[in-house]
Amino acid sequence: MDHNATTPIHPVVFAAGQAALNANLAGLNTIVLVTSGWAAARATRSARASEKRASRRWLLIAMALGGLFIAIKLTEYAEEIGRGIGLETSPFFTLYFLLTGFHLLHVGLGIVILAVVSRSAKAADVETGTAFWHMVDLLWIVMFPIIYLVHP
Repeated sequence: MDHNATTPIHPVVFAAGQAALNANLAGLNTIVLVTSGWAAARATRSARASEKRASRRWLLIAMALGGLFIAIKLTEYAEEIGRGIGLETSPFFTLYFLLTGFHLLHVGLGIVILAVVSRSAKAADVETGTAFWHMVDLLWIVMFPIIYLVHP
């Protein structure tokens, strides 16, 4: 099928897929992840002030919130899979599961990175770890409205 630049591809499929998602859980997850980014920023601030215990505490909070994000996302996946929705349901869900799945893997990797940098709690290490964490936050902030809110 020939599409020019102004022709939307699969708007009906996209709208139907979007309508099947749980935007409330995704919205909650957005709040959780943004709050974890705030905690990571506080960890950086504490590390720069040579307050290693405080930095570790803030990193632990960021990691715990990252874990909560994962739990909520897995709950959302379980709901979808329970309704028979999977990677091959439609092009929308192929894109949805791949994008959110790769993001979920990066959240898990970010938790590991934050755990590693919390050991030393040196400012440079914490800054590097939290930079990755903020990148993961930023990706979700871009993905969330596109996947859940913007209607074709």
